[in-house]
Amino acid sequence: MSKIGVLGGTFDPIHDGHLALGQAACDLLKLDRVLFVPAARPPHKVNDRVTDAVIRCEMVQLAIAGNPHFELSRAELDRPGLSYTIDTLRDLAATAELGKPHELYLILSVESLLGFHEWEDPTAILDLARVAALPRPGTPTPDRAWLTRHFPGREDRFLYLDGFHLSHASRELRALAARGRSLRYLVPSAVADYIKKSGLYLDRPELILKRPIEPDDIPVDPAT
Repeated sequence: MSKIGVLGGTFDPIHDGHLALGQAACDLLKLDRVLFVPAARPPHKVNDRVTDAVIRCEMVQLAIAGNPHFELSRAELDRPGLSYTIDTLRDLAATAELGKPHELYLILSVESLLGFHEWEDPTAILDLARVAALPRPGTPTPDRAWLTRHFPGREDRFLYLDGFHLSHASRELRALAARGRSLRYLVPSAVADYIKKSGLYLDRPELILKRPIEPDDIPVDPAT
């Protein structure tokens, strides 16, 4: 029986937090491998402009290179229609040898877990995989009462990972890149170089968030 972690997402772009989450799950759950699954057509972003799936896939491949426990899955890129996790898990379960089912873990941040009950067929997801969630600063961690309210009798299908907290989000990195700022030390070096050389996000003014504080913005005490 293989223990497999499934870490899906838009990965626009993939960053160090994604990799740290994958590694934490691998270590704490004793996984044989972690599959990074870029969503080709995220159902919750059908009205948003998302970077081409092939480009996001290339960034994931660059990011995970060198880690023998990390693998890229093109399942959602090669499958037509919207990218639903339940379809990916069913496809993955079907690859197991007869009598040797995979032990699957769906790896999430608690931010994603809070909306999990609104996903496509979450009950079927729990039939196929346990959910391993990692806390995120500023986001409440669902307690057992929350799990019971949404998934009565299935509380044991959820577990929380410990060890570190995710701190930055892809949308913040896109905003930095749109302003021409470097993403080094926020994403893997190979991904930072890819984004810089390709000019990815530079033609996206709508990505720019509120301008960060610059030195000239800091008031000076007249007494100094």
